[in-house]
Amino acid sequence: MPENASSADLAASVKILVAGGFGVGKTTMVSSVSEIVPLRTEEMITELSTGIDDLSGVEGKTTTTVALDFGRITLDEKLVLYLFGTPGQDRFWFLWDELVRGALGAVVLADTRRLENSFASIDFFERRGLSFMIAVNCFDSAPVYTTEEVRDALDLDTDTPVVLCDARDRESCKSVLITLVEHLIAKASIAVA
Repeated sequence: MPENASSADLAASVKILVAGGFGVGKTTMVSSVSEIVPLRTEEMITELSTGIDDLSGVEGKTTTTVALDFGRITLDEKLVLYLFGTPGQDRFWFLWDELVRGALGAVVLADTRRLENSFASIDFFERRGLSFMIAVNCFDSAPVYTTEEVRDALDLDTDTPVVLCDARDRESCKSVLITLVEHLIAKASIAVA
């Protein structure tokens, strides 16, 4: 610790994953909320993905994350979140096993036009015992459902937070992350009690 620093000057650092299916807004969320220039590993979608990647519902998408997105947000003087956006395509899922190491929780972004694409992420975190929440990215053309309807459709436990958000809006994304941190704190408190 530097000579002039006290333990009160050091913020806790927490690794959070931002996950979900292809095209749900993971890169957008990390980019919109990050206080640093985010690292993005997006590449153009080429004809080589034809027949491999399912572009249903996101036909206009021209890029894809091939490794990860990375950003940082300071929630307050005592808490810094390091955000790792996962790739959404099945062929890049081998990276998830590495990205999940050391993570305390995850945001699963969902798109109501393709809600079934959320099941793989949910299953991944449930199998690993990693706490997560669902953030429904409210696309302009998407059907609107209540958080309880989404919870029922995804067959989630009642204690799993489900919120609506706009991945393009910094304050909306910050609210999602605060909800996740509060959920993690509540689960830790229950485990200690």
